[in-house]
Amino acid sequence: MYLRVKRLIDMVVSLLAIIVLFPVFFLLIVAIKLDSKGPILFKQKRVGIHKTHFNILKFRTMKIDTPKDKPTHLLENPEQWITKVGKILRKTSLDELPQVINILRGEMSIIGPRPALWNQYDLIAERDKYGANDVPVGLTGLAQINGRDELPIEEKAKMDGLYAKNICLTIDIKCFFLTITSIIRSKGVVEGGTGNIKVKSEETIRK
Repeated sequence: MYLRVKRLIDMVVSLLAIIVLFPVFFLLIVAIKLDSKGPILFKQKRVGIHKTHFNILKFRTMKIDTPKDKPTHLLENPEQWITKVGKILRKTSLDELPQVINILRGEMSIIGPRPALWNQYDLIAERDKYGANDVPVGLTGLAQINGRDELPIEEKAKMDGLYAKNICLTIDIKCFFLTITSIIRSKGVVEGGTGNIKVKSEETIRK
């Protein structure tokens, strides 16, 4: 039942976000075009609910000759591929804004496990253990408010599984507002690698 309500919330919020944030979109588009050659948007094949594939949308933050379909943490010296404007977009998570279109289309939700790259087989396999591949993927989620890039694959999957097991409006609201706090503090943003911090997953629900 909640998944139907969740979808309705996603549609309303994403549509409002597109309208309200239009001036921000325009400014970012101009900045990206002035900074480097290439398209404004970056499309990448990702894994959605039930391991279906879709193209996630982001503002382009990397140079056009960056190796494709490779996670940032697997690139050699990832900083060399990121544009000047891209560094700002990634640090503030503004590069993720175009995903409101993915949400409006029904390919993503506002809250849920972050969609894995189609070839991130280790993360996909870990999520299978916890049923995390069977809920809508999201713009942000439990893993993003509890470490983000600093979390190793196993911990991310556990967090995603915890969300799948306890999915409800209360947790979605919590994730939404704590994500805003994390963005303001640039918490958990680590270019070039998944981290090694560990979180006691069950405690994240009780807090």
